[in-house]
Amino acid sequence: MLLDTASLYFRAYFGVPDTVRSPDGTPVNAVRGLLDFIARLVQDHRPDSLVACMDFDWRPQWRVELIPSYKAHRVAEEVEGGPDAEETPDTLSPQVPVIEQVLDAIGIARVGAEGYEADDVIGTLAARAGGPVNIVTGDRDLFQLVDDARGVRVLYPVKGVGSLDVYDGAALREKYGVDGSGYADLATLRGDPSDGLPGVRGVGEKTAAKLLAEYGDLAGIVRAVLDPTTKITPAQRKKFEEAADYLKVAPTVVRVADDVALPPFDATLPRAPRDPEGVERLAEHWGLGGSLRRLLSTLAG
Repeated sequence: MLLDTASLYFRAYFGVPDTVRSPDGTPVNAVRGLLDFIARLVQDHRPDSLVACMDFDWRPQWRVELIPSYKAHRVAEEVEGGPDAEETPDTLSPQVPVIEQVLDAIGIARVGAEGYEADDVIGTLAARAGGPVNIVTGDRDLFQLVDDARGVRVLYPVKGVGSLDVYDGAALREKYGVDGSGYADLATLRGDPSDGLPGVRGVGEKTAAKLLAEYGDLAGIVRAVLDPTTKITPAQRKKFEEAADYLKVAPTVVRVADDVALPPFDATLPRAPRDPEGVERLAEHWGLGGSLRRLLSTLAG
């Protein structure tokens, strides 16, 4: 089981009231919500191993160099010359280090790579896996990793993590008209305003799926656009010509990396905390109460 950790703690933050606080009054709703999420996932799906995949770089420079608008609207106002920081609610940012400390003390593998997003860590681990993989994320970009032959599927939270939509190849084809291998091309054509990806003007999901069904993949569509004998309409040709520069670089930006160098780690689910005293200190200081107890009990069981 591979967790898109930031996606889950964002959901926890907005799903658990910020009246959930530590003894000193600091909000810990994202921390407790994430612990509850992990406990429920382990209880319901019984994974053999689990990795909390982290964004060590939420907006990698190599992606920005190709498409400068990539996630640009999410950049918080920074001191001139400072690094990009993702705009997050004031009471969420301080909870992220606590989440990291708690996961480390419990012994849940937490893996990231400099210059890469959690998506790329997930893509790399899914490619390396020798057996079925459940990816837990609220990010549709990871649908491109769905692979029935290798048993890779996405568990997409609908409400908390107690209600999950399971995306395998059949579910993707039913909803989007493509399977996992075609989803990145569909996403490139459609674009995504939330990620600063413009897409091809006037090409939405249905049109993109229709073109992919007709011409196979993005490269096939581009060849068809350049071939005056194909059924591409003059209006569509014009839109693709206008998007030519975008289409040269977007596939590299949209596609999840699958060859990232990762540090060594142990993904085995711990039956008992790696650092019991540390867990106790964190539980007391941050008032993690029942959320932490439920997770530890689930892991022990």
